[in-house]
Amino acid sequence: MELYDFRRPTTLARDHARVLELAFETFARQWGTQITARVRALCTITCDQVLMQTYDEYAGSLPPKTAMVLCTISALEAKSVIQLPTVTGLTWVNHMLGGNGSQVIPAGRNFTPIELALMRQMMTEALEDLRYSFGPLLVNDFTVDGIQYNSQFAQAAAPADLMIVATFSIRIERNTTTATLAIPAAALMPQLGEANPMRITTNSAEYLQAQLAAVPVDVALRLTPARVLPSRILSLMVGDVLPIPHPKHRPLDLAVGDQALARAAVGANGSRLACIVIDTEESTP
Repeated sequence: MELYDFRRPTTLARDHARVLELAFETFARQWGTQITARVRALCTITCDQVLMQTYDEYAGSLPPKTAMVLCTISALEAKSVIQLPTVTGLTWVNHMLGGNGSQVIPAGRNFTPIELALMRQMMTEALEDLRYSFGPLLVNDFTVDGIQYNSQFAQAAAPADLMIVATFSIRIERNTTTATLAIPAAALMPQLGEANPMRITTNSAEYLQAQLAAVPVDVALRLTPARVLPSRILSLMVGDVLPIPHPKHRPLDLAVGDQALARAAVGANGSRLACIVIDTEESTP
């Protein structure tokens, strides 16, 4: 259960949130496979949370010192952000250059030009995984623009711009870290459509009839039911005979559930039993 924040009433509709969660979960699997191939160590990525925030709220939730990969989006001024601890990115680069990840990396160190080129290549591949995972939800082109190291000075979007923010847990061997991906809502929401769309109610009867006509039902051919006392049922034994109050000349009832809809006579269709409908006058049981 999440507490409702009246200071920030903007939230994702449930159907939109589910679609985005599935897309981000697919991206997490694809991204984990890509990192595994790059660093030559098993990487597992899971999507922990998807929510909508303003860019100001998102930036304020990040550590002051972190790696923020800014991605340009065609036709939009706001940028997407892939954020992860700088130490995590440097560890990946260490693996790619033949290390085993055991080297102690100073917390305040930035990427060198060679390390930056390797990270740009990894992030470009991550954007390809993102496009594959989101499919028709992403119609804009994403390209890596640059990397910023201060979350308070990285101006990826206007403070009030809405962002779709996903939080990921990244596990490589025994090390686990957290990363985030923020995409401007303007790049996704138009493809999601309206939340809980409503149909015009003027043809509601036709919609109901069309829906009911497509529902399969069980049809039974039955005799007129007989009424007996519970004591008679409890005393039944093998060989007992129960009289059925159904005249020999009367057709059988064609019923759906407890409702008799027509009358029919017993017949055959090839080697199978069948019935021939005689009339369709409904009768009340």
